[in-house]
Amino acid sequence: MKKILIVLLIGFASFPLVIKAQNSSQESVPLLVEEVTKDLKENILPFWEKNAPDPREGFYGTILNDGTPQLDAPKGGVLNARILWTFSKAYQLFGNEEYKRMADRAQEYFIKYFIDHKYGGTFWSLHADGTPNITDKQTYGIVYGIYGLAQHYQATKNKKSLHQAITLYKILEKHAYDAVNGGYIESFTQDWQVPVQYGYDGKGIAPKTMNTHLHVLEAYTLLYQVWPNQQLKKQLKNLINIFLNEIIDRQRWHQRLFLTMDWKNLENIDSYGHDMELSWLLLEAAEVLDEEGIIEEVLPVVLKLVDTQMSEGWTKEGAMLYERNNGEIKGGLEWWPQAESVIAFYNAWQISNDEKYLDAAIKTWKWIESHLIDKEYGEWFSGLLPDGTPDRSRPKADLWKCPYHNSRMGFELFNRTH
Repeated sequence: MKKILIVLLIGFASFPLVIKAQNSSQESVPLLVEEVTKDLKENILPFWEKNAPDPREGFYGTILNDGTPQLDAPKGGVLNARILWTFSKAYQLFGNEEYKRMADRAQEYFIKYFIDHKYGGTFWSLHADGTPNITDKQTYGIVYGIYGLAQHYQATKNKKSLHQAITLYKILEKHAYDAVNGGYIESFTQDWQVPVQYGYDGKGIAPKTMNTHLHVLEAYTLLYQVWPNQQLKKQLKNLINIFLNEIIDRQRWHQRLFLTMDWKNLENIDSYGHDMELSWLLLEAAEVLDEEGIIEEVLPVVLKLVDTQMSEGWTKEGAMLYERNNGEIKGGLEWWPQAESVIAFYNAWQISNDEKYLDAAIKTWKWIESHLIDKEYGEWFSGLLPDGTPDRSRPKADLWKCPYHNSRMGFELFNRTH
């Protein structure tokens, strides 16, 4: 409803059009939300509750497609922070005590093992026994710590989580913020020195990336909701401006992925899923700031981003392609761009009342139902093979495969309709 009011405020649509959109969608929207929420509660979350907890503490670092854990696999900070965020959000929305137990378990383990209590920040990964593995500081990983801990505080009011989230924010602002050019530097050594190479894979040359800034944006947006600090508000505004003026290519309506310190583009890659994800996270950030001028500037950008990805990356079957690299389509049909596309399409419908977006959200969800949901072992497949069948060789959980994108799709649709 909040977005509908914004539409009325700035003149994107008139009141009769809003009523028409609501009435004509009263059958399709409840069914969509019901199906997505059922998948969330009966498929995604139960898989993680059953298979992820490691009896030694925390959660397994890798879980195979059939739910079998890899006992000696390293434990990634991003995965653990996303588990923390997911079950905190689930508890906040649904009040299930089992969700809270999972969230508390994740919070305790993350604070105890992933936070570097000597130099500040977080470790990128741990060995299976909880000892540090990759100790380099990655801004990407640290902001997920902020995101998960801030969500845990919002859901449970655990002040230790808020304190740790604020502490991580302050250490990033001290070391990672570029006071000359704006934005956040990608990587550091454990003690915050210049790394040999940038990036979480240790192979990058880009000191700044779209992907890291995207997740700084979402983490700072959530942190500001639970801790309305004025300096944080200023930095959140700066992030929005960086996306609008430096990261988004307004000629092509894609984000520039890999960047120099002064924002020069280093690669010719379009990431359809990230562009869809940005479209709704950018508006979320603007709404949290609650300043009409920023919202007015962001709204048309949201629709431009969605229209471009819909035109260039969305298949006739309803799936979002992975990326275009130097003019060629790369990667297969991955799980997470589909989840982000459902949210982005639904968000675009809410702010425009154009039912082509609602139809697209429903079509993408139906594609997910048919191709990605694992009806045998639970959760979603990571992606499809070239022949269109699920890739069962890939794990259900690892450094990157997590309960975050697909559960967030469920949370967003549920929250926007209840």
